[in-house]
Amino acid sequence: MSIKNIEGLTGDEIRDLVARGGKFVMYKYCISVIIMTFNRPSDFYFIHPGKSSITPGLGYLFVSLFLGWWGIPWGPIYTIGNIGSILGGGKDYTNEILAHINQNDPTYGAGATYNIPAHIQSANPETANTYNIPQ
Repeated sequence: MSIKNIEGLTGDEIRDLVARGGKFVMYKYCISVIIMTFNRPSDFYFIHPGKSSITPGLGYLFVSLFLGWWGIPWGPIYTIGNIGSILGGGKDYTNEILAHINQNDPTYGAGATYNIPAHIQSANPETANTYNIPQ
């Protein structure tokens, strides 16, 4: 699965947009063929702050409306659920995707400080730059 609408954005720009109200959403759609119903997820979409999260899902809404009903019994069940989800703005995956972006962004946290007081750091110069991390 890919993420749409983040082309050319850096990790810092994405974090800034999310802080201002941007979010990552995913839509579901279904296609039915007599006795088989396929309930599929879309790609992820980045919704910029102030933009509608329903608009990118309209194509999936129409696919479900026209092709989703025909499978018995799951076609109508999935179609109704997917239409409700799309009209609600899709499923929000902002926290999960942002965590993945942060984990894989080599510049994230590069300027972070650990707020270690100077008198503790300089008390023992041999251990000033070491951290005791439990294993």
